[in-house]
Amino acid sequence: MIAQVRPADFAAWLASVAQSHPLDAPVLLDVREPYELGWAQLAHGPNFRVLAIPMAHVPARLAELDPDQPIACLCHHGMRSMQVARFLASNGFGHVVNVDGGIDAWSTQVDSAIARY
Repeated sequence: MIAQVRPADFAAWLASVAQSHPLDAPVLLDVREPYELGWAQLAHGPNFRVLAIPMAHVPARLAELDPDQPIACLCHHGMRSMQVARFLASNGFGHVVNVDGGIDAWSTQVDSAIARY
């Protein structure tokens, strides 16, 4: 089962990851398509980095991800990112969560400056 993290709880998830994985900065894996990124981009945070890999490209680009690094998967509403999170978990990634509600929920719970589309 893949854990879900609400955008409103993302900062708390980062804090818990910092305690359990102090040397591994988490990745927010944005699996949206390139055309979607123009609508609503996330700023990089000081305690995590954003990596954009469209869902269909994740299998071919799996080597860009560290299986020991905490990864939070994100898409528009949380469905595609859940599929990617399951794929990662089935391929040996041990610290994967899904951002519940995706970028749409992020814009309503965390940062209203992020456009909804």
